[in-house]
Amino acid sequence: MYKKKSLFITFEGIEGSGKSYQCKKLFNKIKRMGLSVIKTREPGGTKGAEKIRNIILDDYFYPDSKEKFNKYTDTLLYLAARSEHIENKIKPSISKRKIVICDRFIDSTLAYQVYGKGVNKNLVDTIHKSILKGIKPDLTFLLKVNISKAMKRLKQRKKKNRYDKFSKSFYNRVQKAFIKIAKTNRKKYFVLDNSKDNKDVEEKIFNKFLKTLKK
Repeated sequence: MYKKKSLFITFEGIEGSGKSYQCKKLFNKIKRMGLSVIKTREPGGTKGAEKIRNIILDDYFYPDSKEKFNKYTDTLLYLAARSEHIENKIKPSISKRKIVICDRFIDSTLAYQVYGKGVNKNLVDTIHKSILKGIKPDLTFLLKVNISKAMKRLKQRKKKNRYDKFSKSFYNRVQKAFIKIAKTNRKKYFVLDNSKDNKDVEEKIFNKFLKTLKK
């Protein structure tokens, strides 16, 4: 029998890394254990944050538009969505000792906006200090993937959004940024190569979760 305790788990990686799929698999396994768990995502997760997500996506669905959000407008919208998400879902769920599984969190902002697009890191760090309110993941699964394999997976998607349309070189830069971030705290990050379509990664993720839960 496991003690009821809160755990904040995040999944990170580029598009086509399989993180959303693995996120769902872990959620279902935890649910079958009878533990109190929620699955959420960023940007989004609450009504307000999902509205902001739609604004972000809408800007990218019109590539011919003469006027588009610049990288700072884009970043501030992501951070606004995160503020709503933390306040209305993540923080209350943690206080109720639930297990929270989140598809993307602050590492995505650093990898995509800061390292990928050159947004000022001090700006992002300053806003995070105000909105995170001490909330940070207990465990982060970073899924690496062969870039060519990721691009193949993206081509197979029936429904695409702006995240699925970046260049190969951009994804490569972002993935390197994720790996760099993971090296800053080897205890919290669990890095896995998810290039092959097998169940090994799924089992490794679940076993790592169980070990973290027992601590």
